[in-house]
Amino acid sequence: MIQKLPQSVLFCCDHNAVRSPMAEGLMKKFYGTGTYVQSVGVMNDLEIDGFSIAVCQELDVELSRHRSRSFDEMENWGDDLSSFDLIIALSPASQRRALELTRFYHLTVEYWPILDPTGLGETREAKIEQYRAARDQIKDRLIDRFGPPTRPTS
Repeated sequence: MIQKLPQSVLFCCDHNAVRSPMAEGLMKKFYGTGTYVQSVGVMNDLEIDGFSIAVCQELDVELSRHRSRSFDEMENWGDDLSSFDLIIALSPASQRRALELTRFYHLTVEYWPILDPTGLGETREAKIEQYRAARDQIKDRLIDRFGPPTRPTS
């Protein structure tokens, strides 16, 4: 069901290195800067994944400058979870963490079960296909949730 764009969205996954940066980048590309969009991970122990950068570049979405951060770092930097209208969790662990951190707030936490492509595929081409599949799942969920992109995507 298509719903209007919220004022602010936080995407989260396990490490803020694959799925949530892809979701953040695609959301900004598709819907512009009218919505404040950020992403975090349960942990911040990995840099942005090179395959994520590559498959998003195919859609003209730039991720190479993304710096991974955790829920804890986000709060230390002054971004308060209660300031987000919508949190979209892309992994079970991030859903649990988001629900735990927001139990006293009136905000929506949605769970989108997005494939974790890390560790899948034997060859480089097989791996990149898994990342494309995850990217396309995110893209499809964004369009299902917020409607067709409001900005040119080519």
